[in-house]
Amino acid sequence: MARSRQVAWEFFGAELKRRREAAGFTQQELGSRVFVSGGYIGQFEQAFRKPQVDVAERIDEALETGGFFARLCEKLIHHPSVIHYFAPVAELEQHATKICEYDPMVVPGLLQMPGYTRALVVAATPLKPDEFVEEMVSVRMDRSHIFKRATTPAYWVILHEAALRIPVGGPDTMADQLDHVARFAHERRIVVQVIPYAAGPPAAVRPLRLMEFEDAPPTAYTEGQFSGELLDDPATVTRSREVYDHLRALALSPDASLHLIDTAAEGWRQCAHRT
Repeated sequence: MARSRQVAWEFFGAELKRRREAAGFTQQELGSRVFVSGGYIGQFEQAFRKPQVDVAERIDEALETGGFFARLCEKLIHHPSVIHYFAPVAELEQHATKICEYDPMVVPGLLQMPGYTRALVVAATPLKPDEFVEEMVSVRMDRSHIFKRATTPAYWVILHEAALRIPVGGPDTMADQLDHVARFAHERRIVVQVIPYAAGPPAAVRPLRLMEFEDAPPTAYTEGQFSGELLDDPATVTRSREVYDHLRALALSPDASLHLIDTAAEGWRQCAHRT
């Protein structure tokens, strides 16, 4: 599924390059007409970055393509298996060289196990049919394949202790989920830190994600209940990094955090045996 969407974005980029060159524009010239840099046009053509619909609409106007790029962009971004505001983030994470993530309440999606994801989806959409739930689980599991590639991104995650204590899917599900996070950390595939309750109020109460790339500017992403915002303004990204640094300073060391996760997992296992 993820590969088929990437192929569609590669078609978008190839077609953009073909029509730009047919119109006699350089990347810089087209960029100036649609209010982005020439470098961004190049990244669109390489399918490294994906334009938002409003940028695609301006490309259509500049190239006189009758809404072709806007329609294609909207169809790809609003693919039903990915929440529309998160779709650009899901695409970008496939190209990231480093991901730093914080979540105050749950284990982030890239580290979720199927049972844990299933319980979260059911809790958020209790009236949706099983087919919808299983599709959401499948999509989230597809995203986690970045950890199975030959070159995986460096991944640093900060959890709040609440994510270890809030029951999601029952004791067995929680034990399996925390074991999964701990196993990745023990294998040194990720770095994980936990902000304990004793640290007091955290520097952020909403999820925060920072992504870095080989040949493109870094981004920040923050999410609310029904919306998300992908940010690439340099000043905003710098401020987001400062917030993440504050969160890191509040957290336990990686070794102490891993001990807390292992202890919490064992507690959930004991709870499961008693029931």
